[in-house]
Amino acid sequence: MGYVPKVVIVGGGFGGLAAAQALAREPVDVVLVDRTNYHLFQPLLYQVATGGLSPANISMPLRTILRRQNNARVLMSEVIDFDLVNNRVLVRDGQPLMFDYLIVAAGAGTSYFRNPDWEMLAPGLKSIEDARQIRTEVLTAFERAERLGFPLPPGALDFVVVGGGPTGVEMAGAIAELSRLTMRGEFRAIRSEQARVILVENGPRVLGAFSPESSSHALDSLRKLGVEVRLDTMVKDVAALEGYPSRLVKLEKAGVVEEIPCAMVVWGAGVQASALAAKLAAKTGLTLDRGGRIPVGQDGSILGFPNVFAVGDMAALVPDGAERALPGVAPVAQQLARHVAGVIGGRVRGEPNPGPFVYVDRGNMATIGRAAAVAETFGMRLKGFLAWMAWLFIHLLLLVGFQNRLLVLTQWAANYLTYNRAARLITPLASTNGKDKPQVNT
Repeated sequence: MGYVPKVVIVGGGFGGLAAAQALAREPVDVVLVDRTNYHLFQPLLYQVATGGLSPANISMPLRTILRRQNNARVLMSEVIDFDLVNNRVLVRDGQPLMFDYLIVAAGAGTSYFRNPDWEMLAPGLKSIEDARQIRTEVLTAFERAERLGFPLPPGALDFVVVGGGPTGVEMAGAIAELSRLTMRGEFRAIRSEQARVILVENGPRVLGAFSPESSSHALDSLRKLGVEVRLDTMVKDVAALEGYPSRLVKLEKAGVVEEIPCAMVVWGAGVQASALAAKLAAKTGLTLDRGGRIPVGQDGSILGFPNVFAVGDMAALVPDGAERALPGVAPVAQQLARHVAGVIGGRVRGEPNPGPFVYVDRGNMATIGRAAAVAETFGMRLKGFLAWMAWLFIHLLLLVGFQNRLLVLTQWAANYLTYNRAARLITPLASTNGKDKPQVNT
């Protein structure tokens, strides 16, 4: 038997997993390395953060997913650097991994726009750890308020969500539903429905990537839920307060600064590529874009290194004739990963290059709340209940594993019929300095 080329894939998110699976029938040995042992379905993290689903509902062990793929091996380890001259991936707790082809899909984390101190005060929503922290802080705010009773200190049941994209819109809507529908009548000293949810967006409308019509519908749906939406408003500072409430957010609009004490802040306003993108840039001499992404060619490879590829949130691919790079969303990551797998397979078999990557945009979806969503797909614009049903169906299809699909469908049905969110558990959180969170892979 001849030499079998080795493909090392860094990251088990949407991009890395898609690449590994696409190489199943190719004459290569695949090593998939990730800091965690599971694949996470990030679009439903906000439901974990608000008690609608448990973490196990939206994640699955990578070994389980790839158990029947004989040419794939999974390693749980942390990649710390690359030696592109000698074709090696350096890991923290093991021998370097040799490769013939390298696919880096290390994903992205939350960007605080050069304000790193805000990370400890305003958690993002990129990992299970983030979702558990948000869930604990939200639920604890109501428990503290129950102990205090009315009149509550100003801001004691105020929640600020930063960012009017899908993450912010979905989080704001979910917290509003949690307080106004799920927990209504459960407390004796307070009324949970009096909680205040404030969504802050620096642009002129929410869901800026959608059409103005869909954006307007989302805004109306949020306001019907009782969410206060602040448009064209910038966050100037996030600070800690002694006592309760525990946060102070400074907002600025048209030169006027407003201070809002609140129970917690959820940050969904920015994305920063994995630090591994910077390490690749240092090795290749390339310049990262504003989001920390490394530029790649039309086949996904890094300039000057045809056997090294980057996909997902950490890759900036500008299609021929386009003015800007493709967005860092799961469909782009998956499609580019499959294209890269095809490029590698073709080279191993001695076949011609399949040509430049062509992204097929199937549209956008966002859910605002119960039976409320917007969807733009294949030239159609849906809103309300029909868009919500489409959103449910698509997300069930995209979940990995039949068991997870069945569990999520059952839980959604129970949540809808009973208005309940069964995973409202306040669990102890391990302390973190913000530097030891698992990388988030797409």
